[in-house]
Amino acid sequence: MIDKNEKILIVGLGLLGGSYAEILTEKGFEVGAVDINKDSVEFALKKGIIAHGTTEPSEDYLKEFDLVVLALYPSAAVEWVKKYQSFLKSGVLITDVTGVKCSVVYKIQSFLRDDAEFVGAHPMAGREVSGVRNAAGDMFLGANYIVTPTDKNSPEAIERCEDLGRIIGCRCISRLTPELHDEMVGFLSQLTHCIAVALMACKDSQHLADYTGDSFRDLTRIAKINEEMWSELFIANKEQLLEQMELFLDKFIYIRDALRNSDSEALKDIMRLSTKRRKIFDRQENKQL
Repeated sequence: MIDKNEKILIVGLGLLGGSYAEILTEKGFEVGAVDINKDSVEFALKKGIIAHGTTEPSEDYLKEFDLVVLALYPSAAVEWVKKYQSFLKSGVLITDVTGVKCSVVYKIQSFLRDDAEFVGAHPMAGREVSGVRNAAGDMFLGANYIVTPTDKNSPEAIERCEDLGRIIGCRCISRLTPELHDEMVGFLSQLTHCIAVALMACKDSQHLADYTGDSFRDLTRIAKINEEMWSELFIANKEQLLEQMELFLDKFIYIRDALRNSDSEALKDIMRLSTKRRKIFDRQENKQL
């Protein structure tokens, strides 16, 4: 369990890092932050989202923290630990929020000090905005939270990481291997972003807003995308994402060919399967509420 006396460091005051900081501060934790953007640190201090923060992490500052949350892009998270791990206190727990795990967890664990632990985590939440100015105390309320431990992690560290998910308000805490996480996220998140981007890019949208209904709005909600972050996530999880894209293409081609052949029974079959699976999905979602 995470004790209220533990000091928590947020590395990266973007939307997710800022929301972690705001929630943890509201819960009574002493929260510090590191961010290269001075304005972000000053805004978080002014709003009381953090107790203190810096743009230039020193050993004197970093050694005070018991728990470190890396709210950075995957490659930046790896590089930050490589650069600053010597400044961290013995026994520190490091976790993250990144949307890929194999390329982060195994790299960090390969060079991490023996007296520190890294446990990967992924809160399944986000919004179509960015930055600490859009941080929200309810960002993770009811969200799913995936922890990706390996055999290098102790039961105590895994439980602490899961406890962090509960503290920030997540509803369903799951444990997956990094490999299974990347497969699931490749399908559930990255593929859906690819589809939304493709929808918005395949037709001039200048006047579509004048004619559209809810279906197009719902399907393309996530098409307003951070290209720096998502392109890195896609490439970091390339093999899994390509597999999920092939699954989607297979069914899309099936629908196309059924339409081309005026095969109403084939269309009805896949629609019935879709409806059946969505009903199961809805029931599982409602059980967790």
